[in-house]
Amino acid sequence: MTAIARSAPDRLLAVLAAFDHGHPALSLTDISRRAGLTLTTAHRLVGALTAWGALERDADGFYHVGLRLWELAALAPRGLALRQIALPYLEDLYEATHENVQLAVRDGAEVVYIEWLSGRSAVGVHIRVGARWPLHATGVGLALLAHETPGFQEEYCAGPLAAFTPYTLTDPARLRRSLAEVRRTGVAVSSRQVTDDALSVAAPVRGAAGRVAAAVSVVVPQADAEVPALVPAVRLAARGISRALGWRPERTDQAV
Repeated sequence: MTAIARSAPDRLLAVLAAFDHGHPALSLTDISRRAGLTLTTAHRLVGALTAWGALERDADGFYHVGLRLWELAALAPRGLALRQIALPYLEDLYEATHENVQLAVRDGAEVVYIEWLSGRSAVGVHIRVGARWPLHATGVGLALLAHETPGFQEEYCAGPLAAFTPYTLTDPARLRRSLAEVRRTGVAVSSRQVTDDALSVAAPVRGAAGRVAAAVSVVVPQADAEVPALVPAVRLAARGISRALGWRPERTDQAV
């Protein structure tokens, strides 16, 4: 069977997609292999992207993501713009807990972390800015999923639901009950779902129209977590960010 030819935009995007957190610096040969392109095609596309500023080449001949892409990313309303609005409230939450503080948004079936403040003596977490995790496996993911449309929730709960520890929510019925509890209480508590030593408390962040736009969380060691003490602090941070985004509960309906 003859392979379908890839369009020029597809090939350009494949070059950019060759870079990730595990591969931030690549040689031309690496890019060619990871993008599934011939060396000649990769050389031409990398040259064009480098000239435009999307890629940069260091003194050793390795390519990195360029600042031009950072400039474009800064225009994303759910990226740096949201981070800048939220940062003062995230810093307040950090000062109140001295634990890991996170801000995340939903992208499809995953959460994307757009800010992370690391606690001085906090539990280790597998999170960094730009990291992605399935919605069901994190506190911020549960807070976001619980406020999505019923149709989206049902499709997501139908799976597959990846497991990372024995405690990860992989049973659709349990996940549905957890989402209902998040809507009832206004917070999500995720215990030992990604690592068996961490617990997170998360709350949704609403935009001006009342729809959930992001989620904020604090991550603490599971063994000595004091959830009742964390809930008010996380709620206060989420409410502060929501108000900074223009949410006024007395004037807007709280959309699903």
